[in-house]
Amino acid sequence: MKLKIFNFSEYSLRRYNFKIVFLIAALCIMGYLVVTSALSNDPTRDSTLEKQLMGIAIGALFMIVLSVIDYHFVLKAAPLIYIGVVAILALVLLIGVTYYDATRWFRIGTVQFQPSEFAKIGVIVVFAAYFASNKERINKPLVLIIAAALFGVIAFLIYSEPDLSTTIVVTFIFLSLLYVAKISYKWILGVLAVVLPVGGFILYKLVNDVDESGVLRHYQLNRIMAWLHPDQFRTSGLNTQQENSILAISSGQLYGKGLNNTSFESVKNGNFLYEEDCDFIFSVIGEELGFVGSLAVLSLMTFLVLECFKIGFRAKDMGGRLIAVGMGSLLAFQTFVNIAVATGLLPNTGLPLPFMSAGVSSMLSLFIGMGVVLNVGMQRRNPDSDW
Repeated sequence: MKLKIFNFSEYSLRRYNFKIVFLIAALCIMGYLVVTSALSNDPTRDSTLEKQLMGIAIGALFMIVLSVIDYHFVLKAAPLIYIGVVAILALVLLIGVTYYDATRWFRIGTVQFQPSEFAKIGVIVVFAAYFASNKERINKPLVLIIAAALFGVIAFLIYSEPDLSTTIVVTFIFLSLLYVAKISYKWILGVLAVVLPVGGFILYKLVNDVDESGVLRHYQLNRIMAWLHPDQFRTSGLNTQQENSILAISSGQLYGKGLNNTSFESVKNGNFLYEEDCDFIFSVIGEELGFVGSLAVLSLMTFLVLECFKIGFRAKDMGGRLIAVGMGSLLAFQTFVNIAVATGLLPNTGLPLPFMSAGVSSMLSLFIGMGVVLNVGMQRRNPDSDW
């Protein structure tokens, strides 16, 4: 049977998940308003906001177009997508733009984009296709070895930028897909029996033998140690950003101080926050929208993740299920890490809050992924079944 790009005979408008569209729109609108307030004292404010609007507009267009492209066609293109992801990740290491000793970006004119953001979506599509095509042999050693090798190339390239946080995200996505593909618990327990003691030993060596370990960079290890032993690193300034973030969130109390407020008591207005439009945007949400606003953001994101999982549950085949669950896992994990860092539950690391943080690359990649999820939903099995 010839594969079609547009398989309209299988689509139904009543299956189109407009709830996802509404949730994404609500998050983008709230995100734009919070970014506007976060950059109130920033000279690059207008340029950043223009790029944010451009990212939302182009991303929405991509999502609409991809929502009517048969996801089976996308899965069929997985080998090309894998080659493209590896090529662009390798290329950025050679000719990418470097900031603070990290080479993660391409710059074209005034526009800058981060390939690793698109690699997240690539990992979902590539391994959804691979695991779906090997669903009957998922527990065969050769199948798992090939999967690990293919993923290892992507993870190594991202880690080499260096970008530990994104490496952790794609690893979580890969493991989530592997679990949904129904890997045997024997494999899971066997791997844990090896990884836990080895991981513990490596962590011990990292903490006690910094100069000889090449697994973590010096600054990465310092962040972890400062988080574990804040009193010992009090004068280093490594915890200052998170301490100010926690202060900002707690000062918002129930209803917050209001967007674009001019209060002298504002942590944000006092320029005590950095990356407040991106990695620490939740600090601004907590301070200016309070507990109620923070709860609204968490609720919208929770509903969006659940809609992805619902589509995965109803998907007509394993490939569709893996795509939908993979996107839901990406949104859930990245949201958790972003908020956990802002509230001091995890060491300081840079990850944007989905659909809310400033950043064209993150915005476009998420819209692209959600467009494919919408198409999975249009072709679901038992369309009238309950969740």
